[in-house]
Amino acid sequence: MPHPRLAKTFTDNKPRAQWHDKALWFVREKRDRMVSDVPEWEDLRQYASAIKMHTMSRLPHFLEQFETNARALGVHVHWAVDGDEHNRIVHDILKQHNVQKIVKSKSMLTEECHLNPFLERHGYDVVDTDLGERIVQLRNESPSHIVLPAIHIKKEEVGECFHEHLGTEEGASDPAYLTEAARNHLRERFCSADAGITGVNFAIAETGGFVVCTNEGNADLGVSLPKLHIACMGIEKLLPRASDLAVFLRLLARSATGQPITTYSSHFHGPREGSELHIILLDNGRSGILASPEFRRSLNCIRCGACMNTCPVYRRSGGHSYESTVPGPIGSILTPLSTPEAHSSLPFACTLCGSCTDVCPVKIDLHHQLLAMRGFLDRRKLLGMSKKLSMKFLSGLLSSTWLYTNAGKAARTALRWLPRFAVYNPLNGWGRQRDLPDPPRQSFREQYATRQRESGDK
Repeated sequence: MPHPRLAKTFTDNKPRAQWHDKALWFVREKRDRMVSDVPEWEDLRQYASAIKMHTMSRLPHFLEQFETNARALGVHVHWAVDGDEHNRIVHDILKQHNVQKIVKSKSMLTEECHLNPFLERHGYDVVDTDLGERIVQLRNESPSHIVLPAIHIKKEEVGECFHEHLGTEEGASDPAYLTEAARNHLRERFCSADAGITGVNFAIAETGGFVVCTNEGNADLGVSLPKLHIACMGIEKLLPRASDLAVFLRLLARSATGQPITTYSSHFHGPREGSELHIILLDNGRSGILASPEFRRSLNCIRCGACMNTCPVYRRSGGHSYESTVPGPIGSILTPLSTPEAHSSLPFACTLCGSCTDVCPVKIDLHHQLLAMRGFLDRRKLLGMSKKLSMKFLSGLLSSTWLYTNAGKAARTALRWLPRFAVYNPLNGWGRQRDLPDPPRQSFREQYATRQRESGDK
């Protein structure tokens, strides 16, 4: 379904849309305060961007280096071309170890591969142990944000969900009470689990190790009790050297949640004694993106979610309106690259304001790539006639000084005298959620000429 139609469903509930907007802007403001305390912030961004660009330019070399060093640590390394192969590999490993119960930490890659439904169809008991992920799992929903998966859900709704599934008191909405109920519920699952599955935030080619970042410690507990740990990793998560990691750990938490550092940054270098560690390296279209000069910079993404927290469209339309694993600005690039026919509307869920580019910790030029994505879709004849005709009309208008000047005068006059219904009516889809500012009596050119005359008179 196109983004505008799904977004309307979200924005029709105005209190929720306003609350969602404010909640994400609060996180954006925290990010800004934290960044202001780091004088070298822009240098870190530049350095991180350079590291990722260097890594992508030699990705096959670094992947082979990582595999060699990981195997030397006793890790089983697997390669998956796509999501189906990734899921089959996970299933084969679990079957070999007679696993029935699985605890899983937050991993957008496993969401990308739809791992949970796959495992449930094969009879496995899979429990997401991140609190937000567990909430959306119990509600039979997908995450709406890559860092804050339940940001679209109010505490009262969490209380209703926990009353139904965990037996908490009816009507309870106190966050401390609900969190304690979730903790007791998950502790039992941790203790009885046969395997733990995690994602990977960063992997180091030089050492063969990897890092998982959480704020709840659930990944640590989930892989410390069972004898089997499966780590699922996109091939773009590599860094060349251990010394590079410090740059990204300083950027990640500040950009994601406005913290100086993630509460738990857990380093894994081989399996624990008597245990097994498997790493699955997934391509799933990433090599194709790497081969694209226009869009390869999107692989630099470290999944902090900062672009979503600042995006005016995402904040007001909700993550589920994107119908993709990764929503927001970065998702509006990555998703149409893999499924352009189904998601051709996403690059237009953008004002091209550039705020996403301003906050990206690895300096991805997101708004430029979103503009390029529109051309990408046009070349594949996936744009509707209404968009093409409106763009042709605007092109003609903006290329003629006379037309532009007189159209501006006519619009300013009309907006001052026309009744509101003539502008904001069912035929004007743009005006359903927006109000134009009061029109000025003079254009910028006229105001400028007036001021020049007045300053000359003086």
